[in-house]
Amino acid sequence: MVKPIILNQEPMSLNDVRNEIAVIKKRDEELNFRTNKTEEYLNEFVNYPSKVYEELKKKIEALEITRLKPEMLVKILDILPETMDDIKNIMHGFVVSVNQDDLKRILKVIEETVPAK
Repeated sequence: MVKPIILNQEPMSLNDVRNEIAVIKKRDEELNFRTNKTEEYLNEFVNYPSKVYEELKKKIEALEITRLKPEMLVKILDILPETMDDIKNIMHGFVVSVNQDDLKRILKVIEETVPAK
């Protein structure tokens, strides 16, 4: 049996996964059952175009918050918190903490970047 080798391991946001599935769909023309289910899920929960997510990611990275890890950034992009309680709940899942002022700055960037529903 072939053992796969992991060449690179980095967190992917739901938007990134949606984009990768689009590439696979274009290449293979037909998706398997699990990938179809994943695509349905992503179409339901990824509500904005890729451009919005990329712009938001760049703006949050530009804040240069030292304790903000890539995994945290991906969760923020996936959930798009609207309140301070939302972002605090996201951060509770991580060992490293981010201070209140930085969390407020992140929320402000989200409010400015993501269009209102």
